[in-house]
Amino acid sequence: SGFFPAFRHLDIIQTGSKVPRMANRLFLLDGMALIYRAHFAFIHRPIMNSQGVNTSALYGFTNTLLEIIERQKPTHLAVAFDTSAPTERHEVFPEYKAQREATPEDLREAIPHVFRMVEAFNIPVLRMDGFEADDIIGTVAKRFAAEDMEVIMVSPDKDFGQLVEENIYLYRPGRGGGDPELLGVPEVLEKWQIKRIDQVIEVQGLQGDAVDNIPGIPGIGPKTAQKLIAQFDTIENLLANTDQLKGKQKERVIEHGEQALLSKRLARINLEVPVEISMEELTLTERNDEALQELCSEFEFASIGRRLFGSRFKSGMGQGLKPVKRKSDGDDSGQPEIVAVNLKTLKDVKHTYRVVTQAAERAELIRELSGQTAFCFTLETSSREPRAASIIGIAVSHAAHAGAYVILPGNLKQAQAALDDFRPLFENDAIEKVGHDLKFALSVLKWHGIDVRGKLFDALLAHSLIEPDQKHTLEFLSEVYLSYTPIPRSELEGEQGDLQMSMALTPPDGLADFATEAADVAWQLRGKLVPYLQKKDQERVFYDIEAPLIPILIGMEHEGVRIDSAALGKFATELAGQIGTLEKEIHELAGQEFNVGSPKQLGEILFEKLKLLEKPKKTKTGQYSTNEQVLLTLSHEHEIVRKILEIRQASKLKSTYADSLPDTIWSRTGRVHTTYNQAVTTTGRLQSINPNLQNIPIRSAMGREIRRAFIPRDENHLLLSADYSQIELRIIAAVSKDAGMIEAFAQDLDIHAATAAKVYGVELEEVTSEMRSAAKMVNFGLAYGMTAFGLSQRLGIPRKEAVTIMDEYFNQFPGIRSYMNETLEFARENEFVETLTGRRRYLRDINSANGMTRAQAERNAINMPIQGTAADMIKIAMTRVANALAKTDLKTKMILQVHDELVFDMPKGEERQLRPLVEEHMKDAISLDVPIGVEIGTGTTWLEAH
Repeated sequence: SGFFPAFRHLDIIQTGSKVPRMANRLFLLDGMALIYRAHFAFIHRPIMNSQGVNTSALYGFTNTLLEIIERQKPTHLAVAFDTSAPTERHEVFPEYKAQREATPEDLREAIPHVFRMVEAFNIPVLRMDGFEADDIIGTVAKRFAAEDMEVIMVSPDKDFGQLVEENIYLYRPGRGGGDPELLGVPEVLEKWQIKRIDQVIEVQGLQGDAVDNIPGIPGIGPKTAQKLIAQFDTIENLLANTDQLKGKQKERVIEHGEQALLSKRLARINLEVPVEISMEELTLTERNDEALQELCSEFEFASIGRRLFGSRFKSGMGQGLKPVKRKSDGDDSGQPEIVAVNLKTLKDVKHTYRVVTQAAERAELIRELSGQTAFCFTLETSSREPRAASIIGIAVSHAAHAGAYVILPGNLKQAQAALDDFRPLFENDAIEKVGHDLKFALSVLKWHGIDVRGKLFDALLAHSLIEPDQKHTLEFLSEVYLSYTPIPRSELEGEQGDLQMSMALTPPDGLADFATEAADVAWQLRGKLVPYLQKKDQERVFYDIEAPLIPILIGMEHEGVRIDSAALGKFATELAGQIGTLEKEIHELAGQEFNVGSPKQLGEILFEKLKLLEKPKKTKTGQYSTNEQVLLTLSHEHEIVRKILEIRQASKLKSTYADSLPDTIWSRTGRVHTTYNQAVTTTGRLQSINPNLQNIPIRSAMGREIRRAFIPRDENHLLLSADYSQIELRIIAAVSKDAGMIEAFAQDLDIHAATAAKVYGVELEEVTSEMRSAAKMVNFGLAYGMTAFGLSQRLGIPRKEAVTIMDEYFNQFPGIRSYMNETLEFARENEFVETLTGRRRYLRDINSANGMTRAQAERNAINMPIQGTAADMIKIAMTRVANALAKTDLKTKMILQVHDELVFDMPKGEERQLRPLVEEHMKDAISLDVPIGVEIGTGTTWLEAH
């Protein structure tokens, strides 16, 4: 349902509060809080329209508004917003909200359109200079609740809890797809651990609020504040009885007592805002359909448009937006040609779809397809897990608005026989196979004994190269490129998403139309996307790298890898022992026992007792920040921090791998079958899921132990590991053309020691381990845009010393500095960067006025060509190695790809032939002006081989 999960009616929300449905129900929305929440919910995968505009905030807010209107049935509704004018809080405390970062540009640009959307729904907007939205909502809520109206405040802000009473409720949307909360009086009292609602601001006054820069009393967090208010009832009474306190707590309360009273005043919501609005003005009235049609069309909100207007929705797909031209595209030819027409559906288009059930009809269809140079197909299956899926039907198309759906027999043996009729067609090298998310379909067929051959065209993969930041779903692509809305899968799957049940319940004609339409649409998309691959210079990446890799990945997934469960169980026991020992050592270093897994207790030990930082950072909840970055910075300061990092690593290894990996072994094969995704990462790196085998740590001794559990298929096999040696550094040397770096690789020197010798001005044999570590940090840090500040943190050295090291590094390797400057200049001019193969990453924030946003884009500009080239290199190598193996009699199987490493399950007698074959094709994957190193090893475990 969009931004938030499907809301249940307020009287059945899990919190337990039951709202008596009154005749009048007023919903008051905290506009800015909901907009912020929507924007940042999609921050890692923003919703972009075809013009490159970030529509996340508007989309999320609109979905929330619709959910409330459709499901909660308000009779009255309003949205409150802040203004930029200062409030009384700023007058009494100028630092109020002063630390907040500037609103992100994309979000700031979205706000006027949110107002347009609210206006189109004919919903009143409440805002007034000198008052915040909280104050306006509080005033209006209290006024109308007193008139026997049920009032629901919608905001993620917990501070609204102070307003809850008999007829006023706080509705807090769920996080990360979780359930929303409806808080009445009992829930607020429970959540805040208080006796009366008015004590919410007492607790707030003591603990403060880092988000709004309300100071509170330093060192007093939520739990301590709750305990103090439970004992003393109010802040005033606490200050009058400080003699009952002890130690540092007493000192803090006495010293910062006035600050607590100020904080209480700042946290109190003003209930006397002179806002004048009547019940009649708040009444939910007829919306402005013409304005809503225009907005949904302008921002390409097809799903919202259909939700509002059904088949009456007319989409201009971007007609109202000023086109955003990428400087690299010249005449904007890189953008889809969107035509302002109605979004058609199957009912609006003349089509010829037929259903095939009989053997004779199947044979006729196969003869027809065998005469084509290409055809599109999709599979309807009982499961989304390829190895567990039964095939229910096959849909095919090779012409627009035409296609066929083959229903396979219900009997498994007969179904396989019918499927085997299609084997010659699928295995015909001369016929191109087309689809959307082809890898899934080909993988299902692989598990049914059919290896699809021939040229492949996957619309999902193609679009991921053409417009990497957009969605790649079939529905989205169809609406953008074809002005056509296919039947949504949700209509078949129902509310629970139960595919198998839905297939049983869906009438054959409905399933046939759905499946055939999907094949038809994917076929038409091929015609639209092929020219854009050319316009965006992505033909080489698609046809030479991504498409040929599909069957290779399917083969690896199908093969799987054997895991030694007993070894993992033994390692889990060892880790448990290490965790226990580390915990005792940490307690000894701390001088007391505490919950090492509690960030709050850990923060108090590190920053209050041991005082490792003068001004430690705090989280939004007011707790000390003890994340990994903070701990790494402090690891040089105290042994306890190093122990904490160790125990965290051990705990993660135990829970994520030692305990969990055995559960992923598939009973039918006794092996683990991961899934590789090609269209997820921005650099082109493959993603491994279910389980993720690419994040198994290798830098620490404990992490490497996990690899001991990966073993060959039997005693007659070994694992062979082939790993690129320092490939990203070699790519940096090649693309920067730095003579010093290239020479070091040409002489096969220890690159980090050679770098240190140049930076520190010493002979190679005089380089110390500390010098080499610093040089190594700089070498690898470059690919990630590391600054001198980052280097100082990682090495635990003064920032001035880090600056000196970085400056001397660039003095000794001027080509690298030139490369970085030239790359940034290119990125600013073209708004994209690319790998040596031409894969692009678009950087729309590279010229942002916001310094932090721009800096992140600049780091990505430096990073992507290097990491992306490494990603393309291993992909090319995988395809070449697999194809070379297929031409031999070798029985070796490629089973894993982990970053720069390939792992093979190899019969013991094949090592002599396999080593040179793998090394040759890995080295020749991309030609560089530096020698490519490949480290190859074998063993009875992955650890031994690596």
